Amino acid sequence: MELLNNLALGFQTALTLQNLAYALFGSILGTLIGVLPGLGPVATIAMLLPSIYTLDATPALIMLAGIYYGAQYGGSTTAILINVPGESSSVVTALDGYKMARKGRAGPALAAAGLGSFFAGCVGTVIIAAFAPPLTELAFKFGPAEYFSLMVLGLIGAVVLASGSLIKAIAMILLGLLLGQINTDVISGVPRYSFDVAELTDGIGFVAIAMGVFGFGEIISNLGMPEEDRQVFTKDVKGLMPTAQSVLGVLPGGGALLSSFAAYTIEKKLSLKPHEVPFGEGNIRGVAGPESANNAGAQTSFIPMLTLGIPPNAVMALMVGAMTIKGIQPGPQVMQSNPELFWGLIASMWVGNLMLVVLNLPLIGIWIKLLTVPYRLLYPAILVFCCIGLYTLNNNNFDVYMAVIFGLFGYAFYKLKCEPAPLLLGFILGPMMEENLRRALLLSRGDWSTFLTRPLSAGLLIAAALMIVVVSLPSIKRSREKAFQEE
Repeated sequence: MELLNNLALGFQTALTLQNLAYALFGSILGTLIGVLPGLGPVATIAMLLPSIYTLDATPALIMLAGIYYGAQYGGSTTAILINVPGESSSVVTALDGYKMARKGRAGPALAAAGLGSFFAGCVGTVIIAAFAPPLTELAFKFGPAEYFSLMVLGLIGAVVLASGSLIKAIAMILLGLLLGQINTDVISGVPRYSFDVAELTDGIGFVAIAMGVFGFGEIISNLGMPEEDRQVFTKDVKGLMPTAQSVLGVLPGGGALLSSFAAYTIEKKLSLKPHEVPFGEGNIRGVAGPESANNAGAQTSFIPMLTLGIPPNAVMALMVGAMTIKGIQPGPQVMQSNPELFWGLIASMWVGNLMLVVLNLPLIGIWIKLLTVPYRLLYPAILVFCCIGLYTLNNNNFDVYMAVIFGLFGYAFYKLKCEPAPLLLGFILGPMMEENLRRALLLSRGDWSTFLTRPLSAGLLIAAALMIVVVSLPSIKRSREKAFQEE
């Protein structure tokens, strides 16, 4: 009954005219960003962070969330039509989706991806609504020691799940932690590592580093790609209404919620029906299953961010940053102190998913036309928008200069094949880890054993250690490399 009351409050908040408008705007913008190759939700949300200063917290977060799961929809369009996944999670979709498009079946593929994402997104939202309250109750039992251990687990999880080299992921985490130390010490009040630069005494701006690494860095790396490598599928897309085969393909496989890779693997293990196209040659189940898992994963990634204040990926790190900008401390207290925000955001996911499935199928023709816009015409407008947003943060050129510097770092990371997401997670969690570490030691009078004598803290640290051991096993290492191997 309490859950129904909470959801009623959420829908009452989400269905206001203002929040509906921002959910619609975020969903459409997210789809557009997912469609255009070279852009993604991380870069887009980083670019839009300056705009949320003028918004209330609830519509701001509803808009940013819409961009995130809208991009999951849009990313499948480029994967199916031009074999260029808009998102890394759409890599698997391209395997069968692009083959379907080349055989003149782009319409059913796009319809299956859209309906599969809608179905799984709704299921993911139910999971959030059901599991968020008990997790929040558990989080209230956390003290400084438990929060520190939880953040250690989160950072190790980010390393394990990062694509590419583990050594590079660890290096990016450490770099993020170091950058997070550039600020004024909260206890002594002494500036640290600011090098007598007044603007650095409050730390590096979160928006500047996010927009630089993900926004400017993405633009520079895309300009380095030969334009002729982008083969655009411009045939007319017909037959958007799903066939009986499409409807069957929309139902996700047993492991679809784990990840798009796991969903595709499980779908392949299921026996083929008579006259069914083999996987890798245009099987519609190879589109619907991964897309369902992709969207459900996007929705459920809100759970640790909303309940514990721990971002599981780069987008959620940006969402934590957005909440901080609006003066809201992410974590279990959000449900108690801002119930309209918490449940309104959850209810808006249902509304946004419905908007996406209603809007995207008729708009597919427009998205295809946008794919033909040369990138040389897109990036100057994006750069201008970024610079204006950065300047308006503090009416200071310093933020623009910092973003440019981090844009060069972002391009260097791209060339070195270093995934920048762990850096952002380290940058976000670093100051929080330090604060909880010092609070825990102050409360224990300097006794480091407090992290092991408290059961919850010890359990989280043991889980982190086990994660390191498991990922170091040769068989797991090979499986991980195979899963993250670029197509």
